[in-house]
Amino acid sequence: MNTCPVTYLPITANPNWQRKEHFKGSSYTKVFRLLGKDILLYNIETDQDITLANMDSSLFRSALHDNNLEDKPTCLVWDLQHVSGISLDYKKQLANLVFNSSITFGIVVFYNVEPQCLTTVETFCAMVPEMIPVLIRKNYSDAVNTVLDWKKGLPVNNEIDQDPDLVNKKEFLAFVGRLCWLKMTDQNLQLPATSDRLYPYFKAIENLQADIRECYKDQENELQKIAADHEKTLMEKNILLNAQKELYKKLKGQLEKEKSALTARIASQEMELTRISTAIAEKTSALRSLVDMISELDIDHEQKSAMIEHCRRMIDTEMIEKRLSIELTTTDSEFLSRLQRKHPNLNQRELRICLLIKLNYNTRDIARSVGISTRGMESIRYRMHKKIGLSKHQSLKGYLTEMAASAD
Repeated sequence: MNTCPVTYLPITANPNWQRKEHFKGSSYTKVFRLLGKDILLYNIETDQDITLANMDSSLFRSALHDNNLEDKPTCLVWDLQHVSGISLDYKKQLANLVFNSSITFGIVVFYNVEPQCLTTVETFCAMVPEMIPVLIRKNYSDAVNTVLDWKKGLPVNNEIDQDPDLVNKKEFLAFVGRLCWLKMTDQNLQLPATSDRLYPYFKAIENLQADIRECYKDQENELQKIAADHEKTLMEKNILLNAQKELYKKLKGQLEKEKSALTARIASQEMELTRISTAIAEKTSALRSLVDMISELDIDHEQKSAMIEHCRRMIDTEMIEKRLSIELTTTDSEFLSRLQRKHPNLNQRELRICLLIKLNYNTRDIARSVGISTRGMESIRYRMHKKIGLSKHQSLKGYLTEMAASAD
């Protein structure tokens, strides 16, 4: 624990009462210490000139709390050495700390004020309430002795009050501070006599206040317009959103109906496929039995062979139908839909032939499947070639295979 060389009172330090800060490439440490039992010492530890950027009131309150000074008038001695600038935010926070804070100030004394900050500090001293002495002293010794005199009930005053050449300086600075830091645009300014050499400056400030007031009104009107436009846009978006929700709800209902219809259709087609497969199996079995019966007949050999061959062709046709029913996948259905959209001039039989070609059935099997001769099948393929618009050197099978592959 250190001892004050002026008052010989103990100086108490605590790591919780200091905080490091960075601003515009500079770094510094804010430090609070306790002098005696109820005087707070505040200084900035740095080796370069800095600008105060942000007031950390929580650090101030922490020092008050830890020393049980929250409910007592605060005595603050503030060292401004190396402080060459104070940001506008800091000025506003400093003013709010005095006017709108739960902290009760007893006396505030600044010392080591750099020339660059003197007017700012004088402005703060001038604008605070009259019952709070806010003073400027040259050094630590003067500052501490001023606080001790105030605690003893002795009169203390500020150097600004003793300047006979600037009678209106305090009021001028106080007005500017309240106008700029607290946005008090309706305060009354006591103008000096028109013959006073300071009258033009006070009048200029009064005019500035009026201009700023008008600017605030313009800003308020602009903000109200922006808010109204925003509210209108928001309302329009909500109406659009609600309309879209209703539309989506309606579409969802339609899709559900279509889904139900498709589900029923698939079930029906599956039943039909089962029926067809069963019928084909029964028909094939019957044809094979017929072939066996014909083989046992005692008839002309050529006639018997012709009858058996005809039955076998019918069996082959039925097997092709059965295989086609089993092999018709979702991909095949999509292929047929795409082919029909691209070539709407193809009829159902031609679409069926295209699918069989795509599934690698040969011309004879396809002819049997559709119930025509091989020569008739070749004629149909020739007409399909022209309908689709293929050149002489283009293969129908190659075109259909390429079309199926491009969809994948």
